[in-house]
Amino acid sequence: MKIIHTLIATALGAGFSPFAPGTAGAIVACIILWLIEQLKLFSTYSISYLLLIISCTTLGVISTNYLEKHWGKDPSKVVMDEVIGMWITMVFVPFSYLNVLMAFILFRFFDIAKPLGIRKLEKLPGGIGVMADDILAGIYANLVLQLIIVFI
Repeated sequence: MKIIHTLIATALGAGFSPFAPGTAGAIVACIILWLIEQLKLFSTYSISYLLLIISCTTLGVISTNYLEKHWGKDPSKVVMDEVIGMWITMVFVPFSYLNVLMAFILFRFFDIAKPLGIRKLEKLPGGIGVMADDILAGIYANLVLQLIIVFI
């Protein structure tokens, strides 16, 4: 069971990156977005995309709760939260390499700087706290990206 939780929480091992595991998790999210686009599975405008985010968030919370018993509170190896945050940044955004790049930069900015109440959400217990700050960072990044797309 620990292996399954580890694969989920570390985004297939990206969390074990010795350098910037959070960035590695966000890159995994970009690769998965690219695969979804290439295979024409669904778009970022679809219910299927929202269901992917919801189900992976739920699995991320469960796996993080399990692994915190072994790795401590908010372990840096857990990067499923970065995957979720990156995917939220792309909700209702047309897929293009430029949009994914802008989404990546904006999400990492909000995730690292943690402005506008994002840091407070880290204090929530267990996997909820681990996921919640990245969810809000993704929402903020999405709003800024939507504005950029509208005005450019």
